Amino acid sequence: MHSTVPFYREPLSLLTDLYQLTMAYGYWKTGTHTREAVFHLHFRKQPFGGGYAIACGLGAAVEWLSSLRFTDDDTAYLATLTGNDGTALFEQGFLDYLRAMRFECDIDAVPEGTAVFAQEPLVRVQGPLVQCQLVETALLDLINFQTLVATKAARVCAAAQGDAVLEFGLRRAQGIDGGLTASRAAYVGGCAATSNVLAGRLFGIPVKGTHAHSWVMSFGDELASFRAYASAMPNNCVFLVDTFDTLQGVRHAVTVGHELRAMGHELAGIRLDSGDLAYLSIEARKILDEGGFPKAAIVASNDLDERLITSLKLQGATINVWGVGTKLVTAYDQPALGGVYKLAAVRDPGGPWQYRIKLSEQAAKISTPGVQQVRRYTHEGAFVADMIYDAAGAVTTHTLVDPLDPTRQRTFAADAPHEDLLVPVFRKGELVGPLPTLHASRARTAAQVAALHAGIRRFDNPHQYPVGLEKNLHDLRTRLVLDARGLPHPSQE
Repeated sequence: MHSTVPFYREPLSLLTDLYQLTMAYGYWKTGTHTREAVFHLHFRKQPFGGGYAIACGLGAAVEWLSSLRFTDDDTAYLATLTGNDGTALFEQGFLDYLRAMRFECDIDAVPEGTAVFAQEPLVRVQGPLVQCQLVETALLDLINFQTLVATKAARVCAAAQGDAVLEFGLRRAQGIDGGLTASRAAYVGGCAATSNVLAGRLFGIPVKGTHAHSWVMSFGDELASFRAYASAMPNNCVFLVDTFDTLQGVRHAVTVGHELRAMGHELAGIRLDSGDLAYLSIEARKILDEGGFPKAAIVASNDLDERLITSLKLQGATINVWGVGTKLVTAYDQPALGGVYKLAAVRDPGGPWQYRIKLSEQAAKISTPGVQQVRRYTHEGAFVADMIYDAAGAVTTHTLVDPLDPTRQRTFAADAPHEDLLVPVFRKGELVGPLPTLHASRARTAAQVAALHAGIRRFDNPHQYPVGLEKNLHDLRTRLVLDARGLPHPSQE
């Protein structure tokens, strides 16, 4: 697991919507709960108007699934729920079934830190229908938000062009869990450290921080406050210089920097938290360099995001560490990923798959049937296209068909370099093996983003990465849509 100590300390099986339990009861009551099913988790639209997303949240999902069981307290609570006639919602036999149930699904997922795209599955769940249904809400909750924040962090880090990005958002996060999961996802997305000490302890993320304006204000004298901080913590001196007069604050930092150097320590840097960050950073750099501190960092904060960082870079700002908080941990400009979880096939034990499809007046909301896998084609190390295919059948065409525009197709040679993205995580409810470390997932993000064409990485009007259905799967989907709408197949006309 990624965390060094348990994040969730008790089974949280009631982390679900009531309708998951009412459906589970219905499956149990009708005897269909043991049918085998396949569900997929995906999202329909790239977040932030961008060209890609970064998969994240699998570590937390694995931790939740590994402890999935209904306790006596859980079922006692469920026994108190009533229907609109005032009688018990669930009968005791079903509650006994829940209490005895143990997770036994197969789960395949793309590793955290993988670049992913709309319409392709991030997670595939296969197993007893009732269990596949019961895990839906928690999987969406745990993966949607972290994928959103990891994607935002990847964009911010791309804008920083190799400079360190620090996640500073705990005080603006959506509660304790929101703060912790955002810190974790931001690290996967590429942030170098967090101010969140609990996240540091739980996940092994580096932590960074020095002092706030209140430290300076408590002394009333900026120079005296810097000297006091240097005396207390000489190995952690990044002085916040904008409490009173920013450039005078930089000069005070230089003064205390020389005193630190005389004690055998170095001034680590200064932080700018307000004002014209481009102008102030340029002037601060001059003062630091002239004062003999060319290696002192200039850290900036103040409602930064990828677009503001890009603008500051274009203005020649000399900032080399970026503290990003509110707009990162709250995914400020898109508060939800919009991930969904759809049934794709069912079968009786030992029987053939019966494919299922959901229709919609919106083409993007028509679901895809099958036991889906994603094949990523590469050329000289770069990603060129993803093909969603039915793993229950054979790949025979190697042709991708755009699900929203069937006239857009692309064919690959059978031996074209590729990899399948969904990898085994659980088999029969047992974890297949340890997940990659959080540090490995962060490194994967960097490598995955680097393998995308520059046009896909653009913040505005990015190039659309090709994602399509393997032709056999596309044809199956088309037939199911026509059948569901009572329309003839083209060959029948």
